[in-house]
Amino acid sequence: MTAGDKRRAYTGSAFLSHGFRPFFFLGSCFAVLAIPLWLAAFTHGYAIGEDAMRWHMHEMAFGYLAAIIAGFLMTAIPNWTGRLPVMGLPLLLFVLVWISGRIAMFAGSGIGAAAIDSSFLVLLAVFAWREVLNGKNWRNLPICVLVSLFALGNILFHLELHAAMSVGTGQRTGLAIAVMLMSLIGGRIIPSFTINWMKKRGMHSLPSPFGPLDKVVLLLTGLTMIGWITAPDQPFTGYALLIVGGLHLIRLARWRGWATLAEPLVVILHIAYAWLVAALLAMGSAMIRPDLVTPSLALHVLTAGAIGQLTIAVMTRASLGHCGRALEVGLGTVAIYALIFLGAAMRVAGPFTALDYPLVMTVSGALWISGFLLFAILYGPMLFTPRRS
Repeated sequence: MTAGDKRRAYTGSAFLSHGFRPFFFLGSCFAVLAIPLWLAAFTHGYAIGEDAMRWHMHEMAFGYLAAIIAGFLMTAIPNWTGRLPVMGLPLLLFVLVWISGRIAMFAGSGIGAAAIDSSFLVLLAVFAWREVLNGKNWRNLPICVLVSLFALGNILFHLELHAAMSVGTGQRTGLAIAVMLMSLIGGRIIPSFTINWMKKRGMHSLPSPFGPLDKVVLLLTGLTMIGWITAPDQPFTGYALLIVGGLHLIRLARWRGWATLAEPLVVILHIAYAWLVAALLAMGSAMIRPDLVTPSLALHVLTAGAIGQLTIAVMTRASLGHCGRALEVGLGTVAIYALIFLGAAMRVAGPFTALDYPLVMTVSGALWISGFLLFAILYGPMLFTPRRS
């Protein structure tokens, strides 16, 4: 039997028929749970794990984001390679390893928690390498490298408290890889989806496809991220971030997102990438003028803004397409996008207002998680039911 024959012969749970189904659903549910737990720790001092702040930093990067990356890759890689996707019992085991990591990190049991948590991303990297190499899909070897480095960042996060390394190295490594993944994958799908949408409507002034400029921007972004990881306090790193942010702005402008305002599924990708541009500029500014832009604020432009917006954009589009639904959205999906955008915007703008800071944290967190809760409510039923033919 071919991979396609085996895929069609699958008779198990629809929820475990493709990686995006459990990981998108559980990832969104985890976002809804994790932010209130962090707010309770922040405002009332409740204990979470070994350190509530480090738990929050870790779980949004290596918990939530790891789940969405897993769901995306376990769906995309079989499409790239033509090989059989992980489904059924093997997929369930992947899910259980991820859940075990969340429980272990919440309990905060030291080395044991670190080992359990780290195993998920190591397994995901092994999966990516095995499938891409066996499928001779050389074009996507950079994805395998990035996932491996993401797994390494998680391991460093656990080790840095017990080794002679700067605290924050693991987090910066993970977030730097997130920037690279968004830059690489976003640079492929955003102009591609935009071109397809414009062609269907007879538009002729199309976005610039992936080309030499994109390769230069990715190379410079990678070098700048290395600088951010290894020399986060040096002014030259801040200036490099500002330059790279400007290059990504040029890249975004070449994709002509303003022409897609009539299609939420497309324009949200451009908005999400604009958050990435803002994040790079804010990160650079925080290194040069921390009195104007704090490092915490800059990181939330990246995490709550860019990561939150781009992951939900990919989750909604991929869920519709792979569940056999039309690539059309109603007010519910627009509300998902708006809630996450407003939550991130308030988290970033709040410190510049006269509002009470804990109130800003609470309201912005409530808006942000409401978007993910709405995703779970609206998209959950299709993730649990078989694909429409």
